[in-house]
Amino acid sequence: MSKRKRYMHAATPAPAAPSVSTSTRTEVFSFGDPIPVMDRAEILDYVETWAAGEWFEPPISWSGLAKSFRAGVHHGSALYFKRNVLSSTFIPHKLLTREEFDKWALDELVFGNAYLERRDNQLGKPIALKRAPAKYMRRKTDLVNFVQIDGWQQSHAFATGTIHHLMEPDINQEVYGLPEYLGALNSAWLNESATLFRRKYYENGSHAGFILYMTDAAQNQDDVDAMRDALKRSKGPGNFRNLFMYAPNGKKDGIQLIPVSEVTAKDEFFNIKNVTRDDLLAAHRIPPQLMGIVPSNTGGFGAADKAAEVFGVNEIAPLQRRFTQLNDWIGDEVVRFNPYSVAPVQTN
Repeated sequence: MSKRKRYMHAATPAPAAPSVSTSTRTEVFSFGDPIPVMDRAEILDYVETWAAGEWFEPPISWSGLAKSFRAGVHHGSALYFKRNVLSSTFIPHKLLTREEFDKWALDELVFGNAYLERRDNQLGKPIALKRAPAKYMRRKTDLVNFVQIDGWQQSHAFATGTIHHLMEPDINQEVYGLPEYLGALNSAWLNESATLFRRKYYENGSHAGFILYMTDAAQNQDDVDAMRDALKRSKGPGNFRNLFMYAPNGKKDGIQLIPVSEVTAKDEFFNIKNVTRDDLLAAHRIPPQLMGIVPSNTGGFGAADKAAEVFGVNEIAPLQRRFTQLNDWIGDEVVRFNPYSVAPVQTN
């Protein structure tokens, strides 16, 4: 009997532990993780340039580059500055005029591709070199011939061997060149967006918005109506008029003027413009004193002639050597340059 009791006692289940409710619990998670540039940007590298029938399409939109050319003040100005320096040192040739060189050089700086068509006489001798617009030029799939398109279809096919293609090499493909400033395009677009936002900010009147806060019990409805009429008359031509308010027996803070969203917008605008400007100048490698930028510090940017000398050696001279590739193709010294130098200013 005692054994049975011991057995039954051992078989009795232990009391269950109090259950813990799992209906609610604390969760910790993150969202909005930053997306690295290298995470998805290289997914199209294997495509390189794809063939659209008879020719290759460019790796990026030439129309987009043409629109971005005037997106930022310092972007287009820097490209024009380089073109003007090259044009000032170029020595015209009977086959290549200064006008055609200016067009050719601007195409190379904007698109990273520049094309010249050799026009021959009846004897097959070259008589002129004419620029073919890089925005509309396409390279055929045979990698020898070129066509000029009008929108999406072919408009003109050039004779074999009559087109010289000058390009800035790309690391992902060898059909078309790409400009050096691509990494700074976001800064150019942000600079443009900040300017357009600021224009709309002024046009819609938000910069002059305020709250007229009145708590003075000494005022009556006639005084309030008179102030409303005075504020209405201050708008339109001849605005920013001064207003006079006389409140007999009024309290110190009975009338307050509270501006709305003016200071913060101004500060952010200046910061964006300055940062994007510095990005663009760094991408084009042009000293700020050569771009006509006024220094914001007392020390300034240094002597402009010294900066021009360094800029000429490090930037202009390599560009000049790149354009001389045409000479090997045509078999004549068509492209020649004078050394870029800045004469010192004579002071009395």
